[in-house]
Amino acid sequence: MEYKFLKAETPEAGICILSISHPQSLNSLSRPVLEEINSFVLDLPEGTAVLIIRGDGPKSFVAGADISQMAGFDAEQGLDFGRFGAEVFRRIEELPIPVIAAVNGFALGGGCELAMACDIRIASEKAKFGQPEVKLGIIPGFSGTYRLPKLVGQGYAKEMIYSGRVINAAEALRIGLVNHVLPPEELMDYALGLARDIMANAPIAVRKAKACINANYDMDETTALATENRAFSECFATEDQKTGMKAFLEKGKPEFKNR
Repeated sequence: MEYKFLKAETPEAGICILSISHPQSLNSLSRPVLEEINSFVLDLPEGTAVLIIRGDGPKSFVAGADISQMAGFDAEQGLDFGRFGAEVFRRIEELPIPVIAAVNGFALGGGCELAMACDIRIASEKAKFGQPEVKLGIIPGFSGTYRLPKLVGQGYAKEMIYSGRVINAAEALRIGLVNHVLPPEELMDYALGLARDIMANAPIAVRKAKACINANYDMDETTALATENRAFSECFATEDQKTGMKAFLEKGKPEFKNR
């Protein structure tokens, strides 16, 4: 499928890089852009083991939702737009494979929310994060009030959302919003290296680990541990488990077959 606002490439087997490309508005999320992201996620290229999401160009990951489009919304239109954006980001979060956000510039509002829907966030030293919606008379609408407290705690989340302050990459790292901060020229090399590290492991085990972590979001401890125990036991029914443990005992390198 051809996209107007997205660029997808596969630099090597198993790794897909998705670039949000709407440069005239700093990669902002209009309804058409969200619809293309939704279509891409529903039809992920076959063989993708790790997805990296980035913004096209040096200035912006995603500057936010498209304010020019939202300005004339009534409450019903706002509800529809918010629900759709949240659904798209939930689909990204629920992809069975790991998703890395490589944040190369502004990640504001919907851009910050998109990054938070990914499993791992790495940032350029020039990256900026924020949920400035209250400055526009609205609140985060693509699950920001849900995911931000989960990632950084209620105190930092409330400060960011209530004040609308934009924070730099160093502050985002300090509060746990991102995993790593790198010089801009090293960002994608690091993302690709991390993707390779992930792909060197047993694919079934990685997918099961992600499923457990995501499921544990809202589970009580007893249910969460039972879910982990079940997934742990299921790994022992795979060829990859036998391969991995045999290689470890024989001090060799496992070759996982995803079965």
